[in-house]
Amino acid sequence: MFILGIETSCDETAASVVKNGRLVLSNVVSSSLRYHRRFGGVIPEIATRHHVENIDRVIFRSLHEAGLQIEDIDAIAVTQGPGLVGALLSGISCAKAMAYSLDIPLIAVDHLKAHVYSALMQERRVRFPFIGLVISGGHTRLSLVEDFDVFKVLGDTLDDAIGEAYDKVAKILGLGYPGGPVIDRLAKKGNPHAVRFICRPINGSLDFSFSGIKTAVLYYVKDNGSRPVRNRRFSYGARITDHETRNISASFQEAALSVIVKNSIKAMEKYKIKTLVIGGGVSANSRFREMITRESMFRGFKAYFPPIDLCSDNAVMVAGVAYRLYKKGIESGLDITAAL
Repeated sequence: MFILGIETSCDETAASVVKNGRLVLSNVVSSSLRYHRRFGGVIPEIATRHHVENIDRVIFRSLHEAGLQIEDIDAIAVTQGPGLVGALLSGISCAKAMAYSLDIPLIAVDHLKAHVYSALMQERRVRFPFIGLVISGGHTRLSLVEDFDVFKVLGDTLDDAIGEAYDKVAKILGLGYPGGPVIDRLAKKGNPHAVRFICRPINGSLDFSFSGIKTAVLYYVKDNGSRPVRNRRFSYGARITDHETRNISASFQEAALSVIVKNSIKAMEKYKIKTLVIGGGVSANSRFREMITRESMFRGFKAYFPPIDLCSDNAVMVAGVAYRLYKKGIESGLDITAAL
């Protein structure tokens, strides 16, 4: 069964053809990131315009790379939410029109559930239930996953998601946008114990909060960034050395990621589960993968990560999980709209 997946939840316009939920025949992504960099974050109007202008080309290229004609597609899958409303509606409108004109099934997909499935594309040994963790620019969520469409939320972010925290800390340090990759790179050369930043679960729960550690980084830079080196100037009026930047990056990253690791382990222990499935853009972080791998060896649980190219938003995961939903008899009507 060939499913065409369409993903437009944020700033990437993506389309993919996947056969039987596993075999990836194409994976095309057109990003509008370059237009957002100057603003230090995603501008919804710019993202939506990019989708409208590029979605047809992305879909046609996806079909071409898969070696298929549009008539060969058996179903259309599309991200329904969560995401930016204008961006979501761009993909949903296109998907509904295609499904109607081709008279084939339409399958609406939850973006976060798809991220979890991205780690299972090539895995046949994972059994339900397991703990699912999504760590991305907009979400930090732990769930008890009992089926491809049955997720019980155990812990969520109460303010900034982990990806947002990375972006804001990068802005404070003058490192540009997006912040995740550059902080991960600089942290490798820094001392994670140089600065004591604190990041803890909320009231002993499985919820997360990253606004406090972001503010702690801001005040640390303002209080300690007084020595001008290489003319690096920040919007907050402080200057710090490259050495200090590496240490702050490493210290922030270690504290922020540690609370995610601790909550994930706590969730597995609470529900007596030995499997952790991880998805989302921050799952590509090299230090996080090291921490989870080390803990899995020590505590005897299995951890599954998506391939690096499937960590960020993509249509492969949308088409993949849509196949599982279709096999369960789940389809959508042409009256679907964005689910925020």
